[in-house]
Amino acid sequence: MASNWTPDGWKSREARHLPTYGDADKLGEVEATLTRFPPLVFAGEARALKHDLAEVAAGRGFLLQGGDCAESFAEFHPDNIRDTFRVLLQMAVVMTFASKQPVVKVGRMAGQFAKPRSSPVEKLGDRELPSYLGDIVNGIEFDDAARVNDPERMIRAYSQSAATLNLLRAFANGGYANLRQVHQWTLDHIGRSPWAKKFSDTADRISEALDFMQACGIDPATVPQLQGTSFYTSHEALLLQYEEALTRRDSLTGDWYDCSAHMLWIGDRTRFEGSAHVEFLRGVGNPIGMKCGPSLEPDGLLRMLDTLNPGREAGRITLISRFGHDKVEDGLPKLVRAVKREGHPVVWSCDPMHGNVIKSDSGYKTRPFDRILGEVRGFFAVHRAEGTHAGGIHIEMTGQDVTECTGGAVAITDEALADRYHTHCDPRLNAAQSIELAFLLADMLNLEATDRTRQAA
Repeated sequence: MASNWTPDGWKSREARHLPTYGDADKLGEVEATLTRFPPLVFAGEARALKHDLAEVAAGRGFLLQGGDCAESFAEFHPDNIRDTFRVLLQMAVVMTFASKQPVVKVGRMAGQFAKPRSSPVEKLGDRELPSYLGDIVNGIEFDDAARVNDPERMIRAYSQSAATLNLLRAFANGGYANLRQVHQWTLDHIGRSPWAKKFSDTADRISEALDFMQACGIDPATVPQLQGTSFYTSHEALLLQYEEALTRRDSLTGDWYDCSAHMLWIGDRTRFEGSAHVEFLRGVGNPIGMKCGPSLEPDGLLRMLDTLNPGREAGRITLISRFGHDKVEDGLPKLVRAVKREGHPVVWSCDPMHGNVIKSDSGYKTRPFDRILGEVRGFFAVHRAEGTHAGGIHIEMTGQDVTECTGGAVAITDEALADRYHTHCDPRLNAAQSIELAFLLADMLNLEATDRTRQAA
């Protein structure tokens, strides 16, 4: 356990991007209510994820982390949860089958409600209102009532997270994730994508492998690893009042865990020395992610690692790089070299989304798919050059048939963005673009494996 740490110790540090609540008594009542609610996840599950991530850090796996940029109350529906889950399953199958590496699946789901904003206010015409900070804080509608920060929204976010987790657990272990169902995972609208045929071919080969096993006397129905999958949840630990209220002491180890999700991460805007968010997360036993962008220098990164993981526990830290397609090969190497030199056991993951946002000619915020792929290629190139493991991908995506990121084999144009632009915050990859990315990742992982084999020879 971290020394000199308490769940509320963050309150003595500088807290950026936290909402101000006008009614302190109401906030206190909500926090007290949440502390009495059951945990959403359990300490043992968080430790299992940490074990899996330790394997990734050692070069024996890959982290797939994806989901909504910001979950919303309005789009809460079992079909949306199912469709995002199944696209993540498809991506994982593509990468596992091609690379022969286990893929650790972590959703940006069941808690990704709060969003940091670059400005405290938004303008629409001549009107100015407080910024939308995520459904857990206020409403997206541009009116005075919706933009009031309401602590009661934390209760609704908890309830939606609990329902989402219940459904995810059922999908992961109730037969839906059975590899015999691999052909049924393809969404109808992906059938219009050139990558649907490639996924179908992969599914055929998996089915043939299962038939071969059965012919050899190994019944796939009796192999637990083929009947279900491990699926974890994560979100940015931004709203510290909510995170503190769901922090529990584990009855087995006596350690503290944030039981709102299996994995939490610190964003680029809240990652600084003396940060309340860093202070909070240094004391919980969950696996921790940290965004690493162009503003982070090697010495600062090493100090953060010493603060968050002084015992250098493998699987504890995932470093999520977010530079932009034109900056990753210049900015990332110095961080990788510093971490490698000091011997910190980390998972290196690539966020190719946040550094590649542009405003389209039609006025929509978008992310060109070719820039996303460019950052992924640059990320892998850096790790090949440095002799380190490119261990993960962190993406904002959805199973819905949205038109938010331009390009890809489905060729979403600037003019088509308005067709189905539904995001509450940042543009997301749709299902077809996500599958296309998975095949690129599979190729990159195979290239990395080939390099390791040559070096070993």
